[in-house]
Amino acid sequence: MLHCKKTCLSLLLFIVIFSRAQYQAPVHTDTKRVERLKATEPAISKMIATLAIENHFPGYAFGIVLDGQLIYSGAGGYANIEKQIKADTRSMFRIASMSKSFTAMAILKLRDEGKLKLDDPVYNYIPDLKDQALTKDAAPITIRHLLTHSAGFPEDNPWGDRQLADTEAELIALVKKGISFSNVNGTTYEYSNLGFAMLGYIIKQVTGIPYGEYIERNIWKRLGMQASWEYSKIPEPQFAKGYRWINNNWQAEIPLHDGIYGAMGGMITSIESFIKYLALHQQAWPPRNDDENNMVLKRSSLREMHQPWRFNSLNPNFKYSDGRTCATTTAYGYGLAILRDCDNKLMVGHSGGLPGFGSNWRILPEYGLGVILFANVTYAPTAGINLRIIDTLIKLANLTPYTLPPSAILNQRKKELTQLLPDFKDAEKSAIFAENFFPDYPIEDLRKEAKNIFDKVGKVISVKEMIPENQLRGSFIIECEKGKVQVSFTLTPENPALIQEYHIKLYN
Repeated sequence: MLHCKKTCLSLLLFIVIFSRAQYQAPVHTDTKRVERLKATEPAISKMIATLAIENHFPGYAFGIVLDGQLIYSGAGGYANIEKQIKADTRSMFRIASMSKSFTAMAILKLRDEGKLKLDDPVYNYIPDLKDQALTKDAAPITIRHLLTHSAGFPEDNPWGDRQLADTEAELIALVKKGISFSNVNGTTYEYSNLGFAMLGYIIKQVTGIPYGEYIERNIWKRLGMQASWEYSKIPEPQFAKGYRWINNNWQAEIPLHDGIYGAMGGMITSIESFIKYLALHQQAWPPRNDDENNMVLKRSSLREMHQPWRFNSLNPNFKYSDGRTCATTTAYGYGLAILRDCDNKLMVGHSGGLPGFGSNWRILPEYGLGVILFANVTYAPTAGINLRIIDTLIKLANLTPYTLPPSAILNQRKKELTQLLPDFKDAEKSAIFAENFFPDYPIEDLRKEAKNIFDKVGKVISVKEMIPENQLRGSFIIECEKGKVQVSFTLTPENPALIQEYHIKLYN
């Protein structure tokens, strides 16, 4: 019996290893993409400079990244108007709510280490929150609710912006007094800075050190980033001072010191440093079998941050800068905003806005593309321009998403299926079809359908390459004398995978 268990375990291990060995990761095969992207620098620099003038940015800095590598960056204007200090890519801007993904990453890191669970009730860490909710029948607020802006707290941007320097004691006093809820938790997205301040407090409760110190040790230093939570610790020539445009002039904003609400928006860093963090997120894509040595966070956990955990909105009338209408849908991941457009482009990132600052970053995981823009004027409109930049970069540089190579099993089944067409001779004995196949596709119907199609297109000239939809589904074209035929099929979860679904049609 023991021997049988060992044998079965060995067989299972072989199957798992074999399956992984068969996996084909998506790749970029275009060797000229970097060169074409570099050529877009004048156009992008002009777009940003024009926006800065139109929106009264005192200063700004930006970066364009491809596959984790900086392609180009730039800056303009002043980090400090009074002292005429010019902005550059090393200027330290307060990135406001872009800080949220750092707090979320710290939470996931602690989760991966077994020190907390995302579905832990928050009252485990903040006891005074117990039994607080909009309705008596609401479930306890969880860490996951805080991460996804679904704890039932009201949108609090104007108020939250001014709480940055609040202490932990002031946060707990607020909770003890009672939270005013706008929604039942776990049902609705509503942006909450308060929720991320609570996440910062939870980090302290779990680790015994302030959230900022934990993030500095476990994220910033490991990535080699220069960053701070406290503006007074940054050398004056490097700190981008924040301004508000009012009465046709710039008015300096009074910067806020570090506090518990910094977990939602207090981080200060430069383009040169933030590029390293953006590159970390890009490393999560595509999923693959490579080693994960020295990763700040597991690739799977990074991808988890990028998933749309809480639906936000649908905009059927969104327009790109060229005037075309392209519907978009938005959602929230873990400390990150998710957008997908009508062309199925996926974008992940976050905006930031505080008195004196506005910022935005986005990555397109399937393209390997990333953009970052910082500015030092109150609520600088950086999100819209980054969408325009992305759209422009894709067009000018003719960028395409990852190409998914066909898996070995797709190619194998394609070859075997092609050999059976059009008469399906001895198909039942071929051992390439799943047990459902012939009950669902009677053999005589298969033969009749294939014969009718091939009678119309004539002799086969060539069989084109497999076009995979994923590892177990795809299609291919058969080129004939008088036309083309498209064949598509889906494989089962068995190992080895068998054909469970099949379609054939004339291809126009």
